Amino acid sequence: MKPAKVYVIPSLLGDGDFERVIPVYNLQILRELNHFAVENEKSARRFIKQILPEKKQSELQIEILNKHSKDEDIQPLLQLLYQGNSVGIISEAGMPGIADPGAKLVEAAHSNGYQVIPLCGPSSIFLALAASGFNGQSFSFHGYLPIDKRERKIAIQQLEMKSKSANSTEIFMETPYRNHALIEDLLQNLSHSTRLCIACDLTLNSEFVFAASIKEWKNQKLDFHKRPAIFLIQADY
Repeated sequence: MKPAKVYVIPSLLGDGDFERVIPVYNLQILRELNHFAVENEKSARRFIKQILPEKKQSELQIEILNKHSKDEDIQPLLQLLYQGNSVGIISEAGMPGIADPGAKLVEAAHSNGYQVIPLCGPSSIFLALAASGFNGQSFSFHGYLPIDKRERKIAIQQLEMKSKSANSTEIFMETPYRNHALIEDLLQNLSHSTRLCIACDLTLNSEFVFAASIKEWKNQKLDFHKRPAIFLIQADY
């Protein structure tokens, strides 16, 4: 392995108390780093300032790595590594590389012989799974379901069939302002006995996690509008 390293650095899931979710060891690593690949520069700088206010923002050298980045955009980061500079990856929220463009740099680092070191920290997907009580030995994450109502109905039914046949947990997410539309479609298209878990505002003071059958969910009157959420379903096996 070459001496420069790539650090996968989890960021906060919202405006909560960072001491609750960010280990002290992460702060030690951040003190030593000045080169970063980030999904959003503004939020990455805010995150660093929040957890390490003494670090000089003027010394940070930041490259953007987001969903629009192309393969050639990785080259400046590889050049930094070649010059002996370790690089930290910071996502918009949570763990880089999981449903996140940071995976592009991680793949390139492996291909070029650089060590990749994942740091501990919050991941909404795994926190939701752990808190759901659903099958944690067989699960899949599907990102965002289709926006088109007909296509989304088909996707929901397919996920339920997969969960039923494989005894698996199916995990997905939605843009927060469309949460209620997704919940309505889930209640309309899933079997009454299928279990649904909604985990929102994870790690924040307003955190809420609830798992129940679709039949039970239909009696709930809860507000998830504009609240970051993870959705999990598990059908009867």
